[in-house]
Amino acid sequence: PEDIQVSVEVYDLLGHKVSSIVNDELKAGTHRVIWDGTDSNGRQVSSGMYLYRMSAGSFSANGRMVYLR
Repeated sequence: PEDIQVSVEVYDLLGHKVSSIVNDELKAGTHRVIWDGTDSNGRQVSSGMYLYRMSAGSFSANGRMVYLR
């Protein structure tokens, strides 16, 4: 119910950061994030398994996703 610093980051299976999708203070409410499959330099990544980390204040969540192109 409050504005808070939010970050969403994508990592490869070796733990290297691929992209930082969100790193900003967001207003309270529901938000949707779509990763376009590019790394932090704008290059297209290869298909495969990736890890993500979301954090907002004291909340933190990790997960896996498959990127297919």
